Amino acid sequence: MSALIDSWPALLAGLGTTVLVLVTSAVGALVLGVLVTVARVSPVPVLRAAAFGYVQVLVNVPLLALLLLAVFALPDAGLIAPLTVTAIIVLTVYEAAYVAEALRSGINTVPRGQVEASRALGFTLAQTLRLVVVPQAARAVVQPLGNVLIALLMNTALAATVGVVELTSAVNKVNLVQAQPIPIFGAAGLVYMALALVIGLGAGRIEKKVAIRR
Repeated sequence: MSALIDSWPALLAGLGTTVLVLVTSAVGALVLGVLVTVARVSPVPVLRAAAFGYVQVLVNVPLLALLLLAVFALPDAGLIAPLTVTAIIVLTVYEAAYVAEALRSGINTVPRGQVEASRALGFTLAQTLRLVVVPQAARAVVQPLGNVLIALLMNTALAATVGVVELTSAVNKVNLVQAQPIPIFGAAGLVYMALALVIGLGAGRIEKKVAIRR
């Protein structure tokens, strides 16, 4: 316990970086995921094909490989950014594919007849999505999106492998000095568990509120 007390500033800074990466990546992934989903259901074949290819590539490539590629290969191409920013961008692009799949699964729960009826009434694609599809699909995707955010939280730990000093990296550095792995890594595990629990409970509350409005 003394190791944790003595090293709390470094651990707190690492936790702050983890939360920053989590929140920023989550917002970016949700926005990008929505755009990819819209492209997936677009009547334009080129957009559908591009969105399909994006999702298939991202869900079949390891996140660690993308992080290593971004950190070590992109600078050779003249694209240089701070490590934390690079990690956020990679996590955003990676998790957006899973967000898009979750949203698409929600859209698939909407009866096709309703979509065709809205088009028969003269609704544009944007109006159909906003007034017919999204309100119904939202009820089905809250929990899957919560699971994606929990996975994103766990994936932030991989940023440590490319030099980002987030919680896992800070814990490892503290342990190298204090040599007390059980309390130090145990405390880090509890922090990750608490954050995941907050996300899960938040998704559950939102899901109940959406269900009440049904």
